[in-house]
Amino acid sequence: MTGHSTQWKLFKFLKVLLFSVIFSITVLFLVATVRTFTFEADAGLRLGKWENTTAISLHLSPQQRKNLLANFKAAIQIPTVSFTETNVNTSALREFDALLKKVFPKVFSSSLVQHEMVGNYSHLLTVPGSEADLEPYMLLAHIDVVPADEADGWDAPPFSAQELNGFIYGRGTIDNKQSVMGILQALEYLLERGYTPRRSFYIGLGHDEEVNGLHGAANIVKLLKSRGVKLQYVLDEGLAVLDGVISGLDGPAALIGISEKGQATVKLSVSSAPGHSSMPPRESSIGILASAVKRLEENPMPRLFGYGPERGTFEHLAHKFGLPLRFIMSNLWLFSPLLSRVLERKPDTNAFVRTTTAVTMFNSGVKINIIPSNAEAFVNFRIHSAQTLQEVRGHLTVSDERVKVELVNGFDPLPISSYDEQAFGFQIIKKTVQGMFPQLTVAPGICVGNTDSRHYKDITQDIYRFAPSWFKPGDPQRFHGVNERISIQNYEEIVLFYFQLIQNNDIRKLPTLRKQHWMLWSL
Repeated sequence: MTGHSTQWKLFKFLKVLLFSVIFSITVLFLVATVRTFTFEADAGLRLGKWENTTAISLHLSPQQRKNLLANFKAAIQIPTVSFTETNVNTSALREFDALLKKVFPKVFSSSLVQHEMVGNYSHLLTVPGSEADLEPYMLLAHIDVVPADEADGWDAPPFSAQELNGFIYGRGTIDNKQSVMGILQALEYLLERGYTPRRSFYIGLGHDEEVNGLHGAANIVKLLKSRGVKLQYVLDEGLAVLDGVISGLDGPAALIGISEKGQATVKLSVSSAPGHSSMPPRESSIGILASAVKRLEENPMPRLFGYGPERGTFEHLAHKFGLPLRFIMSNLWLFSPLLSRVLERKPDTNAFVRTTTAVTMFNSGVKINIIPSNAEAFVNFRIHSAQTLQEVRGHLTVSDERVKVELVNGFDPLPISSYDEQAFGFQIIKKTVQGMFPQLTVAPGICVGNTDSRHYKDITQDIYRFAPSWFKPGDPQRFHGVNERISIQNYEEIVLFYFQLIQNNDIRKLPTLRKQHWMLWSL
């Protein structure tokens, strides 16, 4: 009887447990389903009434379009290459300086614009506004480019600015002379039309961004700091418009970078007695180091997807995915672990999941018949926003005392800039983008590379990284790669973007948010 009673109690317990599990799963499913079809991040400002500002329209004649294009081509044809921190093409930088003054006469002769050379080759322009109490903002771009060799397989010489099928080919067309020339061309057009801003702004054009910006951007910041300048926000290069690049997304999306991954370079080295290759030891310095490198690659940094700004990216884009992806993207509170395992399978999406580990250099040996005494490797880590440089160093283990580990240099991930409904810079950029391209979905994003803007973190709380360069499948690989190019139409759009952006900044404050309703399911 006791056994029967015990079995009955166990049965009742399992029945209640099963019912509780089914009930919990049903509730979770209902919550996730409702959220899927109601959740749309950051849609509130569509209903807000924006402050009226005087708008200057831009209508270009065929001759003006021809001149605009010629100016841009001339900029691409100057090889402003940065090789190392101490080796930049100074003669090309001087030539570029002369070009700017020639093709933008209003900018460099206007009594409104104050121009200064910084670090010999970088430019700082100050455009004072009529209302001094409005906090200024700053537009950044960089003049220098990475090396390019036609022998690598370019369809046109990399400094020819040759037109092919509606595209201009050349190093710097998307990194970053399209922004340098686009910003200055926009300002030139505004000055020609009698424009005076309400809100002051600065333009910073660095000459050594590709080699860390230590002489250009860093010195511009030092100068601004000495003057007590604080900025509402900074806009630099970084992310772009992605059209067909994100698999499953319905339509193109503009991603505005709100942070950058940190970086660390670590040196691994092994020292051992040299010898002749005819009498090799059981393990050579190369073999020991190779094993350590293999262990690093086989044991990646922990998954951190959902703990950084990448969650905001997917949530802002969720409503543009079809099912079942929309269901997953709208409910990252539930599916982040699952999605992270899917994303880590590909190198380009694994960068969103964790701090990445890349062995970039391996040096050893001087002669084919000599066992080398030394071997060294360099490993580059791109640090996830949810980790610090110190935490990465703590995770770094090679499990071999014979391998010496040294931190060469590094820095933490950049602070995450605001991107909510009252983030002035983000919403101004978003308004400008959607005013030009109503079909675009705008979302925050994370830059896996680094820009000059990281030097500005002490004089502003909000740094954004975006230019409306239009990338289709295959185009991201052109960045620092072969056949870098931009369409003629897209360059004109970039000029118009900055032309509108500068004017859009002339409001005193963002509109008061008026939402239709708060989403109950914002978990």
